Amino acid sequence: MQQNALTSWVAIGFAGIGHTYSHMFAPIFFTLVPLALESHLGLSHGETVSLIVVGNALFGFAAPVAGWLADRWSSVGMMLLYYLGTGVGMIMVGLSDTPFAMAFWLGVTGLFASIYHPVGIAWLVRVSVNPGTALGINGTFGAMGMAVATVLTGILLSAFGWRSAYVVPGAFILLTFGAFALALARGWVRETTDERHPPPPPASRADTLRVIGVLAFTMVAGGIIANATSPALPKAFALDFSAEGDGIMTVSYLVGAVYAAAGAIQMLGGRLADKYPVRRVYLLAFLIQVPLLIAAGYAAGGFLFGIAILMVCVNFGGLPAENLLIARYTPPRRRALVYGLKFVLALGVASLGVLVEGFLFDWSGGFGAVFGALAAFALAGGIAISMLPADRPLVAQAEAAE
Repeated sequence: MQQNALTSWVAIGFAGIGHTYSHMFAPIFFTLVPLALESHLGLSHGETVSLIVVGNALFGFAAPVAGWLADRWSSVGMMLLYYLGTGVGMIMVGLSDTPFAMAFWLGVTGLFASIYHPVGIAWLVRVSVNPGTALGINGTFGAMGMAVATVLTGILLSAFGWRSAYVVPGAFILLTFGAFALALARGWVRETTDERHPPPPPASRADTLRVIGVLAFTMVAGGIIANATSPALPKAFALDFSAEGDGIMTVSYLVGAVYAAAGAIQMLGGRLADKYPVRRVYLLAFLIQVPLLIAAGYAAGGFLFGIAILMVCVNFGGLPAENLLIARYTPPRRRALVYGLKFVLALGVASLGVLVEGFLFDWSGGFGAVFGALAAFALAGGIAISMLPADRPLVAQAEAAE
């Protein structure tokens, strides 16, 4: 019993750390773009941010393959590959000398980083007593990865140059690979296929198809908002705050504070998804974003910072509800694959948000058009969510009560 408790806590710890790492490679890049890479590479803002599009796309498009391999082969084996490949990829980004090399190694990093979400999230749903709360906590680790990445980037950029912003985190990921391999060899981490909950009763075909259609649209809409916001915030803060004191640290601290707040709010989002109708929580998360995104397009200075915190918190706060909806309409034995398919849309297709942000900024010279377009996506997502069927339980409640 004690051994089972140990393996559970060790696995939860590595799952959280893994989620933190998976969300570092893109924020590091987007923080470096206005502070170092545009001038270093001699490219415009839109041209520079486009270098990560392939990596972002692979981060999503490769996820179903990772989920399929985890279902068919081994979750812990896939996590070993995740730590090794992501660490090596990040180090090589830091050693890149040309735009092509940087784009290539960002692609490699995105490919290996894609392993985490389908493997880690499916495992959490399988072993959690309160899956919404567990997903919220795990989401906090991911958002904290974004916060840590931006602050660490500013520190390393100021002290050692832009290359260190990738090399140092990559080295830490490789150290974690070694620790995970040791834990696996000692039996502290083991493969598990046990379900803590009995499966839910099958949903009707009509409800399942409706949910699939709605979630496919909302995951793309929400993902485009998140992907476009990632490069927009560092650029907007650089324009407004770079002249104040140490501009590099000011921008990195501000972006880090936004994502730290978003990480904390995911725990609240998870608890709300456990306590209230998931459909209602998910709907409100989209609708509240609409006025916030519109305001962000015309805000500046401290007001922009406050609006940014609110809009990113609401965007991230709806993710536990989204993942819980997927779990309620997915057979347990296929969850890793289905979560992988989710990230084809939420991270792969939605990576177009980076191109949308870069194009609209270069075209208009400001952020009014960028955030106005994102507000339209949020409104369309809210309308789609209103078409979801009534909530159904994650587990067979009648059986669980007996």
